[in-house]
Parts: sequence; structure tokens; C-alpha cells
Amino acid sequence: MKAFIVDRYGKKDGVRIGEMPDPEVRENDVLVQVHAAAVNLLDSKIRNGEFKLILPYRLPLILGNDVAGVVVRVGSRVRRFKPGDQVYARPPQDRIGSFAELISMNEDAVAIMPKNLTMEEAASIPLVGLTAWQALVERANLKKGQKVLIHAGSGGVGTFATTSAGNLDLVKRLGADTAIDYKTTDFEKVLGDYDVVLNSLGTETLNKSLKVLKPGGKLISISGPPDPDFAKDMEASWILRQVMRLLSYRIRKNAKRRRVGYSFLFMRASGDQLREITSLIDAGTIRPVVDRVFPFESTKEAMAYVEQGRAKGKVIVKVR
Repeated sequence: MKAFIVDRYGKKDGVRIGEMPDPEVRENDVLVQVHAAAVNLLDSKIRNGEFKLILPYRLPLILGNDVAGVVVRVGSRVRRFKPGDQVYARPPQDRIGSFAELISMNEDAVAIMPKNLTMEEAASIPLVGLTAWQALVERANLKKGQKVLIHAGSGGVGTFATTSAGNLDLVKRLGADTAIDYKTTDFEKVLGDYDVVLNSLGTETLNKSLKVLKPGGKLISISGPPDPDFAKDMEASWILRQVMRLLSYRIRKNAKRRRVGYSFLFMRASGDQLREITSLIDAGTIRPVVDRVFPFESTKEAMAYVEQGRAKGKVIVKVR
């Protein structure tokens, strides 16, 4: 099958199109013919080797962390799906590879697509949807009436979580009460008394975010640094646990001084949560925002476009 492959970490031009063997189908797996895949900044970070301590992939590696497509085969113990089902998923982190014609995943990661979405729209949902769900519902235990600050509101996670000059208009249309232009306004000087901040940006924004939280508030970051609880959850080695403790020491110390909490979130695959999200999409509560669709052959160009940081919504690769 055709796929976009990383042979060596750390090179911007290190992704190539090539032939790879069809994926193995285990007894609990579904084999999906890929119709569309979303492009995430995570793909570039994996290509650059930024997660090789956390995610020790074997190379060559097929990139791609979001998928929508059609089931073509199921393992002997699969009960939820059958050939012909239209599905979507965020593959488990050890089974990524949606920049390909086929992908095999454990059925626990997969859900039936929302009824009224195209393949491209469905592919835009899983990673950002699960990230928002796990950050705001699971981790923050968000309640009606609480105030949430979502950085990069017009980006992938931002557009999904917000369903709660051009970019500002988009964020307001998505339902935000207040939209801040980061180019002209210091958000920490005009905002305050927030219950939760969801951060997907760098260290400077992370530190400033502490200033807008009320005592007891929660700062949740999906861009790092990883903290000791994350190291414990991933059953990291003693050395890696100490590295993560050091990396997050300053932000945890500053958070404690302000009487707020800090935690790092690395989203996990979950078909059950995707089914919850599907019901919200089918009810019209959440709607996907797609910025641009690239042909499969232009996957490298799609990754470069995402790296520019100007996309208003999700960027999609159309495979079929």
C-alpha cells in the first residue's frame, strides 16, 4: 500500500511517499480503508523526534493520527463492526499511521461516523475532540457557568473546544464570549477569575496563563511540559520520571504559589468517548471546522501548511 513514511527523525524533508506492507489484522482489530486523514502539529513533532522519549517508535514509521474510512476486514473477536461500516478514530499511540491507504486498529479505538458528516469532516474530529473531552470533561470536570480560556481558539483543538480580525470572527461564531487577538493584546492583563485554562502554546503563554486563574483553578497543557503524574501513568523508567519532574518543576512551583493546579495531558484513544462526541455532533451541538483539503500526494505540503500556524480549523488529506 502507498503511505507517507519517516525513515529518520529530525528532518523537515524526511517524510516520503513509498510502498509499505498492508497492516497486520489482529483478533481484536478492524482494518480500515482510509478515505481521509487530518494533519496535526503532532505529526511534525513526531517526525522531528520530539516525542521519542515518550513514544519510542520503530522506524520506518507511517505518520497520521486521525482517520475516517470504511471497514474492509475485522478480526475474529471483533463484535462491534463489520465490513462496510463507515468509521472514524484516533488510532492508539502505538498504532498510528493514517497517512496510508489502509490502517489496522483495535476496535476499542473506533466509532461509527456521525451520520451527516463527509469523510473529510469526520477525519477532522477524533484527536481534537478527544483532547477537548479529556481536558474539559474528565480532567477539569467542567460545570455549567464556569469560565474557560482556550488558547489558539481558531486552531484545531480550539475550534472544537470553543463550540462551547478573520480568526476572531471565527472564534466568536463558534460560541466564545470573549475573543482575544494575541498579536495586539496581552491576554493576562485583560482577563481574570477563570476556572480553567487549556493551553496548546509555548512556555511564555503557559506562565502568563497562571495569572488569569482564580484560586483553585486548573491549568491544563497539551503542549507540555510533562509532569510526574503523566510519567507515573505511562509507567516511565526512573530516569525518565526524574527528567519529567525537572522539566515541569518551575511551572508546578509557580502554580502552587498561586494556589492553582497544573497538569499535562497526552490524549488517549477511546471509541467510547468518540461515541459520546458523535451524539453531540448528530444533535448539532458540535460542528467540525475544516480549513483546507489537500490531495493525498500533497501530504508533505499539508504538513508544512499546518506548521505555519495559520489554519482556521483542521487541515485534511483526502486519500480516496
